Amino acid sequence: MDTALDPAAPTEAARRPWIRRFVSKMPWTTRFCASWLIVIVGAAVFADLIPGLADPNYQGFLFGDGVTNEGPSLTHFLGTDNNSRDILARIVYGARVSLIVALAAVFMGVVFGGFFGSMVGFVRGRTDSTVMAVVDVILAFPGLVLLLTVVTLLGRRDLVVIATVIGFLSIPPYTRVARANALSISRREFVTAARAIGTRKRTILFREVIPNVLPTLLAYAMVNAAVIILLEGALAFLGLSVEPPTSSWGTMVNASRVDLQINVWPAIWPSLALVFTVYSLNNVGDWLRRLRSVRSAAL
Repeated sequence: MDTALDPAAPTEAARRPWIRRFVSKMPWTTRFCASWLIVIVGAAVFADLIPGLADPNYQGFLFGDGVTNEGPSLTHFLGTDNNSRDILARIVYGARVSLIVALAAVFMGVVFGGFFGSMVGFVRGRTDSTVMAVVDVILAFPGLVLLLTVVTLLGRRDLVVIATVIGFLSIPPYTRVARANALSISRREFVTAARAIGTRKRTILFREVIPNVLPTLLAYAMVNAAVIILLEGALAFLGLSVEPPTSSWGTMVNASRVDLQINVWPAIWPSLALVFTVYSLNNVGDWLRRLRSVRSAAL
């Protein structure tokens, strides 16, 4: 039988692997941004396995085999800083700090904010009013000011404290996003049908509401991760992020201010890495949001 005339025969697009179909829908800019994110995440995760990558804290000038404030060269592709440390290595290892903070904040926001927002949006009533009142109070404070206050009061600047505090402050925005989606989903026909046949509220929440809220939260998480990385960079620039010798993009920019008139490379490269990563997260997040909107409109 001729498959070209068979309506049940799969099309060429349908026969392709799902990942190829997914990527084929992306504009070229989104593909570039997704590729950059894959590269930067892969480099941060497998930094110890990258051949030829220097020790990010090795100060060669102390042992007579390093040059301070060196420009890009074959030995150091992105140059060295004022302590003769390799800038490329510090950017790669510094990405770990930014990504860990972003992932921790996104995880706490999706898990806790997603649950509370979905619950109050589905249940509504007094619970909804109480939870959202608390959320509004937290969101009323400027995020950076509140973060600076908490970090200063704690008196600790290790990665766990920074990630936990930023993660806690990420919960209210996710709660609001999840609640707005849960309010809409709870009026859908499949939720009404589940209620009509006597399904328990807890079952409806976990089987019908939360799974349909999650895709929107994941799209929002991409954009929110960009904000978190900028926030950590701002903290590091102010000297309130992880302590030296641990590197992050913000601390690298902050440390480069001393010799900015002599050598601009220690400030330019981490700034570009920060800009590219934030732009890529925003671009991919916006594309996922548009894709989700199209699919929701088709339902």
